Amino acid sequence: MSDMNPGSDGTYSLRDFLAQTAERDNPGDVFELESSKMLEVKVNGRIWSKLGAMVAYKGNLTFKREGTLEGGLMKALKRAVSQEMSPLAKIEGRGVAYLADQGKEVQILRLAGDSLNVNGNDLLAFEDSVQYDITMQRRIAGMAAGGLFSVKVQGQGLVAILSHGKPLTLRVTPNEPIFTDPNATIAWSGNLQPQLRMDSSLRSMIGRGGGETYQMVFQGDGFVVVQPYEEFEHGVGGDSSSGGKSLGDLFD
Repeated sequence: MSDMNPGSDGTYSLRDFLAQTAERDNPGDVFELESSKMLEVKVNGRIWSKLGAMVAYKGNLTFKREGTLEGGLMKALKRAVSQEMSPLAKIEGRGVAYLADQGKEVQILRLAGDSLNVNGNDLLAFEDSVQYDITMQRRIAGMAAGGLFSVKVQGQGLVAILSHGKPLTLRVTPNEPIFTDPNATIAWSGNLQPQLRMDSSLRSMIGRGGGETYQMVFQGDGFVVVQPYEEFEHGVGGDSSSGGKSLGDLFD
């Protein structure tokens, strides 16, 4: 594919535009990045995605909203209490779907028995072989209204997460905890249980100021992923050739 060079008037020929923006047919994994902000999903059975993330599709596919009790009564209750996770859609059949969300960057991760906590608003899609649940961080229950909830994905398969801008992964070690702004924190390793603390002295440094200023504190052995943007919708809290990165590849 050749580079698309504008003419002297800043416009492109239709031929160059079509060549540059056409889909890339790279056989391989179920998930593939068409661009840094567009996920191609090859469906042969069932895939789960964020509701409303489909922008185009081809083939024989159906899209259904996840039933309220489909994941069980307990999961439905946690979803209602936390309001953490955006509704999911089941994409079923055989075909190709293209997913995106508000121009966010897409990262593909490959779980191999691993677990990952994700901000519910930043979970774009995952394979049917991946299990998910809404979890509450017990150490901070009662410190904030309703506590802090996240979505834990685990098992075997591909997961696509979202970020405003290029994410930064920070290593957490027993001797060096990491402190983050909850509204800029998008994911962390499944074994970590963050604490939430208030520090009014950082009111003008973290967040947009005003009210209590919370920090997430990560201690132990793992990692935390942050984005260069603060999302307030929910309050407090790729490798194109292979189609996915292992969790260890986040540090490469």
